[in-house]
Amino acid sequence: MAHFFSYNSPAITNISLAPFGLDAFYLNVVREDMLHPFVSGNKFRKLKYNIVAAEDNGFSTLLTFGGAFSNHIAAVAAAGKELNFKTIGVIRGEELLYKIAQNPTLSFAKDCGMELHFISREDYKRKEEEQLLTKLKNKFGDFYILPEGGTNALAVQGCEEILKNISEKADYICVPVGTGGTMAGLVKASNENQRIVGFSALKGTFQSEEIEKYTSKTNFSITDAYCFGGYGKIDIDLIRFINKFKKEANIPLDPVYTGKMMFGIVDLLKKGHFKENSRIFAIHTGGLQGIAGMNQKLKKKNLPIIE
Repeated sequence: MAHFFSYNSPAITNISLAPFGLDAFYLNVVREDMLHPFVSGNKFRKLKYNIVAAEDNGFSTLLTFGGAFSNHIAAVAAAGKELNFKTIGVIRGEELLYKIAQNPTLSFAKDCGMELHFISREDYKRKEEEQLLTKLKNKFGDFYILPEGGTNALAVQGCEEILKNISEKADYICVPVGTGGTMAGLVKASNENQRIVGFSALKGTFQSEEIEKYTSKTNFSITDAYCFGGYGKIDIDLIRFINKFKKEANIPLDPVYTGKMMFGIVDLLKKGHFKENSRIFAIHTGGLQGIAGMNQKLKKKNLPIIE
């Protein structure tokens, strides 16, 4: 386990934004996506102390929840394989039971040894209720629960460590936002004179409430102006941007989280949102495993794919 957690100091890549019409601007990209080959980015951080707690409390099985293309499901499966935990993924949508082979995320999880358990969307909404949890315990025995998306107090503690190598250098720290756990860790670990800017991957900025559970600091803001219509939704402009970013900066972005954040950063810079000469850091939270699944959808719609 010590070796697994030795992946701890990601590279910081300084890139010119001249190819995006911002001649005098540079951006520092914190390559959390390079922490681990499969348990990358914020998923590594969120799992770290949860896995320690599971082992300390004598659990040999991890159970978690997710959708068809969940980065979290893939990360838990890979971590379980490497650290010898049995893993169970409770998947939203019974119809997916017969589509595992066609789904890159679920195929990967299954290949890692994860047992996939499919439930209806209605039951999935009740995943935190005692009745469903009792049913799962009767079926699978004892397990350590990792919440959907991985966010809990231990996950936030892990995400605080993202700032370990950069905290003094940054004026603005930009991050994609899903459940809000990663951003909560960043806000908690930040200095009061720093600004944490969150780019919501879905409609709404309700994640502020999640962040407020873990810290009283208020040096943050969340925008959903770059969610491209909602979670998992993209358009041709975002695809082109992601492909151009990879070509110019040699950094791949995923379409659900980091692509939307980078698109937003460039647009906000053009609009003068950030103070002049400020040092801007963008957290690359990984999630690249989701590209294959998104490309399947894009091909069906005869749209360009993510390269």
